[in-house]
Amino acid sequence: MAPGLPQSMADMDRPHFIGIGGAGMSGIAKILAQRGAKVAGSDARESATADALRALGVTVHIGHDAAHLASDATCVVVSSAIRADNPELARAAELDIPVVHRSDALASLMDGRRPIAVAGTHGKTTTTSMLAVTLATLGLDPSYAIGGDLDVPGSNALHGEGDIFVAEADESDRSFHKYAPEVAIVLNVELDHHANYASMDEIYESFEIFAGKVVPGGTLVISADQHGAVELTGRLRDLGQLKVVTYGESEDADLRIHKITARGLTSEVTVVLNGKFLTFQVSVPGRHYANNAVAALAAGIALGIPAHNLASALGSYTGVKRRLQLKGEAAGVQVIDSYAHHPTEMTADLEAMRSAAGDSRILVLFQPHLFSRTQELGTEMGQALALADSSVVLDIYPAREDPIPGITSALIIDAARAAGAEVTAAPDKEAAVATIAGMARPGDLVLTMGAGDVTDLGPRILAELSK
Repeated sequence: MAPGLPQSMADMDRPHFIGIGGAGMSGIAKILAQRGAKVAGSDARESATADALRALGVTVHIGHDAAHLASDATCVVVSSAIRADNPELARAAELDIPVVHRSDALASLMDGRRPIAVAGTHGKTTTTSMLAVTLATLGLDPSYAIGGDLDVPGSNALHGEGDIFVAEADESDRSFHKYAPEVAIVLNVELDHHANYASMDEIYESFEIFAGKVVPGGTLVISADQHGAVELTGRLRDLGQLKVVTYGESEDADLRIHKITARGLTSEVTVVLNGKFLTFQVSVPGRHYANNAVAALAAGIALGIPAHNLASALGSYTGVKRRLQLKGEAAGVQVIDSYAHHPTEMTADLEAMRSAAGDSRILVLFQPHLFSRTQELGTEMGQALALADSSVVLDIYPAREDPIPGITSALIIDAARAAGAEVTAAPDKEAAVATIAGMARPGDLVLTMGAGDVTDLGPRILAELSK
């Protein structure tokens, strides 16, 4: 057994990950490898993440094939996206190899640590990243598992020697019920993940269960501004030893945001804590990112870390890939990548860019994510695009879903035009790149927006602009 693994994780000694290149899966694989496990796995295609895992000694197969699963594997790790007919999963059943959900693997990694679990419909990756960078800057050497890379491929996770473990807690499939954090963060509560939740009541019930998992004497950090979070707080008053700390711009917030000052692509944030003002820098634009930083500040305080130390260290955070990440500039046009795929996220990122852009135009290349999300929120997505000066919309990125009859990007395009937006439908990615580059003129900001592979088009737009 690997020396860095406790006896309780014996079945993680030689794990095989199906879909090892995914953001959540690759992070767990990386930490296990750093703890001494012999890790292997498969993914659909080559990627920089696969290369980063190989550099740690992880065996990464491309494609899914029963032959990729070693007969001496101690377990097979899967996410909710892995289908039942996956050949490696079928082979695991034949060999009687235990199948472990990603969330159970992550929970086992947190054993013996002081976990901070970050949940909410939007902002998890940014807030988790802010905490990881801040705690590392303070020399606390945390472990962390993030749903995105900080700066280079493979930087989404780390095994640290400190006692704090920071992790995203995914509510999409209720897997965040597996964790028992010392500090839980709930950024917002909205109806999303329509394949798993039928109503807001189901969402509230799920978050109540998550809050109930906080260890006795632990802390829940929750927004005082967002309607769903406020409603959830009202439902949690009878949770006994749970300490609830609210943050936000509301006058009754425990950690109140006094002022957010935009400074180009950065912000200056002033909060009121115990009657005193505390000001710090956030090196990403927008009120929602400033709010994420204050949530991170509140969580650090809940762990007993001095507020002024946290505030100073928060300034060392420089962003995470796909969260308003500047991809480059060509012909006087800046190309920025946004992971926003829910209407609330889209609106927040477009408002942030509007604040930073001044008189410049904002052009968006948007790729809807999931048929179910488009079916439920397509109208709101289109209305959000009305905040841009002009948009190009791609076909829906299916991810794990099969098509739903009648659900196409036309739902979004029609809603955007009804809201007064200038929108162009793109038949394919090549046409989309040519169209958006053709629209752009010096001084414009171009956003590639969505949770799918639209992120790959940023460099192609820059190349087209360079012509």
